[in-house]
Amino acid sequence: MLRRMRAIRFHEQGPPEVLRLERIAPPAPPGRGEVLLEVRAASVNHLDIWVRRSLPNIPLPRIPGADAAGVVLQVGPGVTGVRPGQRVLIDPGFTTEDTIEVLRGEPSLSKAYGILGESCDGTYCERLVVPARSCLPIPAGWSFAQAAAFPLTALTAWRMCVVRGQLRPGEDVLILGAAAGVGVLCIQIAKLAGCRVIAAASTRAKLDLCASLGADELIPYADVNWVSEARRLTGGRGVDVTIDYVGKTTWAGSLRATRAGGRILTCGATTGHDPTTDLRQVFFRQLSIIGSTMGSTADLAAALKLAGEGRLEPVLSEVLPLAEAARAHRLIEERAVLGKVVLEMESA
Repeated sequence: MLRRMRAIRFHEQGPPEVLRLERIAPPAPPGRGEVLLEVRAASVNHLDIWVRRSLPNIPLPRIPGADAAGVVLQVGPGVTGVRPGQRVLIDPGFTTEDTIEVLRGEPSLSKAYGILGESCDGTYCERLVVPARSCLPIPAGWSFAQAAAFPLTALTAWRMCVVRGQLRPGEDVLILGAAAGVGVLCIQIAKLAGCRVIAAASTRAKLDLCASLGADELIPYADVNWVSEARRLTGGRGVDVTIDYVGKTTWAGSLRATRAGGRILTCGATTGHDPTTDLRQVFFRQLSIIGSTMGSTADLAAALKLAGEGRLEPVLSEVLPLAEAARAHRLIEERAVLGKVVLEMESA
């Protein structure tokens, strides 16, 4: 039996240096409907950084991390469909009670919805107890690092593009920050929906990645007037859909880049949550602003089905040992990644 496990924790919020590699007691055996997972890899998300920096009311110390993949070690009473030895990834969202939203298949709208690492301790650790219903098989041929990089971003991108955004064939879709973890999946999902994808990113390397994933047009938005360029590429009318999770620095431009009657999809605000909004742009031009957060296990399963068919995949930027969690956070803060950064549970 594992007496102590390695985990990354922070005892105070602050810069990446607050992340510490520690040895702590492993979780208790799984209860009814739960499984004990040996974590092999955990990916890093912007959510982890917000929790570490400043998200209010976080009990300390805290283990960050929403995504994980590994091997089932033990199952609790009443568990069916998941077996010891199975390779699984986990849905990072969970519910604590069956509210009406949960029963309707919309758990992320429920007050009972939580996310690993935000609502409780997370995945930067060697052992983890999660609900069995959160476990999904890893696609054949995928490494644990690939599997860990998929859930949160795939869940977010799928719900935003397919469920909430309802992308349609022939639409022009502008994706801002398109080389990020969510962005690379949005490109792939939009192409699968039959859309023309206009990818905006800050460097040549990031734009090259977007092109390799199928983006039809590229905008180096750090170097040009990206609003004018988006309108030029659409004959002056503007795009049908703008996907903007960048936030404050791009929001006003997103309103102008979207055609009259178009849609703006947002699932985050990396550069700030409080942009100035010219409401005249919204009501005169009849724009639809559609928010989206996480999704359901069914959404994740739908994305995984396409992944299993080789039609959808995460992009790995860096795979680092667990002990280098602070470095992983810095890479994301410095915008030095293409796709996802993953932490592996290397041998002690």
